[in-house]
Amino acid sequence: MARESYTAKDIQVLEGLEPVRRRPGMYIGGLDRTGYHHLLWEIVDNSVDEVINGFADSIWVTLHKDGQSATVIDNGRGIPVDVMTRHRKPALEIILTTLHAGGKFDAGKVYSHSGGLHGVGSSVVCALSEILTARVKRDGKLWEQSFARGKPKTKLKSLGRAKGTSTEIYFKPDSEIFGPKLSFDSKLVRDVLEAKTYLHKGLRLTFVDEQTGETVEFSHQGGIDDYLAKIIGERAKPATTPQAFSLSRGNGTKIEIAMQWTESTEEHVRSYVNGIPTGSGGTHENGLRSGLVKAVRNYMETTSTAPKGVTLTAEDIREGLVALLSVYLLTPQFQGQTKDRLNNPEVAGQVDGAVRPALEQWLLENKSAAEAIVARIALAAKAREASRAAAQQVSRKTAVSHRLNLPGKLADCASTDPEESELFIVEGDSAGGSAKQGRDRRTQAILPLRGKVLNAEQASTSKVLSNKELQDIVSALGCGFGEHWNENKLRYHKIILLMDADSDGHHISTLLLTFFYRHLPELVRRGYVYIAQPPLYRIDAGKNTLWALDDTEKEKILAGLPKNLRPDIQRFKGLGEMMPEVLKQTTLDVKKRTLLRVVVDDDEETDRLLGELMGKDTQARFRFIMERAAEADALDV
Repeated sequence: MARESYTAKDIQVLEGLEPVRRRPGMYIGGLDRTGYHHLLWEIVDNSVDEVINGFADSIWVTLHKDGQSATVIDNGRGIPVDVMTRHRKPALEIILTTLHAGGKFDAGKVYSHSGGLHGVGSSVVCALSEILTARVKRDGKLWEQSFARGKPKTKLKSLGRAKGTSTEIYFKPDSEIFGPKLSFDSKLVRDVLEAKTYLHKGLRLTFVDEQTGETVEFSHQGGIDDYLAKIIGERAKPATTPQAFSLSRGNGTKIEIAMQWTESTEEHVRSYVNGIPTGSGGTHENGLRSGLVKAVRNYMETTSTAPKGVTLTAEDIREGLVALLSVYLLTPQFQGQTKDRLNNPEVAGQVDGAVRPALEQWLLENKSAAEAIVARIALAAKAREASRAAAQQVSRKTAVSHRLNLPGKLADCASTDPEESELFIVEGDSAGGSAKQGRDRRTQAILPLRGKVLNAEQASTSKVLSNKELQDIVSALGCGFGEHWNENKLRYHKIILLMDADSDGHHISTLLLTFFYRHLPELVRRGYVYIAQPPLYRIDAGKNTLWALDDTEKEKILAGLPKNLRPDIQRFKGLGEMMPEVLKQTTLDVKKRTLLRVVVDDDEETDRLLGELMGKDTQARFRFIMERAAEADALDV
């Protein structure tokens, strides 16, 4: 419990790179695989900055045999090693051990364009590495200095005379921060490095993987035009136009664009700023989309080729588009140190202004390509309207098996297609309320239960049929009961038991499974019944949020966290305590959730177990419990 007193003694001032080690997620986005690789991208991008500004043309990246260390070399100018008078330390040491130290603050003075802007990247890598060694060729000598966890391990020293200039950085991410299991993904590294050679014509990049013995050199003089062809080939959806549109403009903001429509039903845009991938887009992508739509609409109006009988949307025009956008800015403004999104407001207008007239002129000059694009857009619009009309027609149908005699507390889904419809049977009205707010209303129905249901193993069929909670389940399913079972009338092809992640919740799940197995066995045998896996714990570790299904998983997660990290642990008392968004994120969202399908491998063994656990013979249940008493320690009481 926090103390009531709060004075100046409680204020901490973190010195040097300690803020990075205390809150690494703030600087690299997280302590997962993405954050681990972000360290490598920071070093590589510093080398690329030398290439962008014409001081280098070659980069070498090596992943070492341990899979957890890397070396990056460029033939650029070399990091300065002379002493900074004010600090009485070499510039190399200041750059690698001090936040916001670098040569990229004065736009256009040392670098005309760069991905590094804050003087943070190299020092963050140094802070989060258990060892980092820098070697610099400069001033006719080879210099070396080593660091450990953001602090100098050796002094800068000369290793002798050397010709030329270069910077070499060897580093190994700190296992105290990232854990012992993370390592570099060779394929990911290779793909990212190759992409950089498409973005920067003239760059030769050599990748060495010591684990496999592979050495490959990338160099693509065709630039992003070649990159576009590669991406379309990988996506296996052929182009619908005979040629791609490309644009390169160098006045002021440098803009490069390559794009082509394909048979895909999805839009795919990859964007970059000063060679840095912006996975979350930003103002430059907004400008591209805006200019593209305006150009196509203007072309259709000018040539009177707009499709008849349909209303075009911007999504229709962009459907199937594969596009690459690369811009170079003097002072880019990114959202956060990970540079995942561009925020410069003026760039949207600049890209729009470049794309719109150029694309419109290209359409006028390339009649066959323009006709193919217009036909592609018309097809997308007609397909969208046909899909909407079909959905409206389905929603107007009122089949007896789908809409009559449904329990009043059932929050049904909009879809009447059983194959995509899901029924969540939820423990309690409170949890049911959260589930109703967090669900996908189109495909997910919610049926809350009040209290523990009847034990079907100990009840007669007539008593089961007279039980209100079980009646509601049968009514909602629509498939009948016992000899009246009809699979064709089943309204949901996923029946999901969503109970609290504690012993009471497990008991209710067991009661429902007993009911299904004894009275609706085909639901189980044909794979329609599932058990949801809601978390019992929420663990906030820095800026990362982790979820644990039980105590065992919680302890496993905690054991994998850095020793100096103090996580915040929350135990959910029940599903009703979860906010709807949390329940959606962890348990309802089909892209993120985990479901257990109920499978019966041995009918005879299942009959025996249900008889012992749920039957009237208390002696059999007592023997079962005593034989497994050692396993009960982990259960909730």
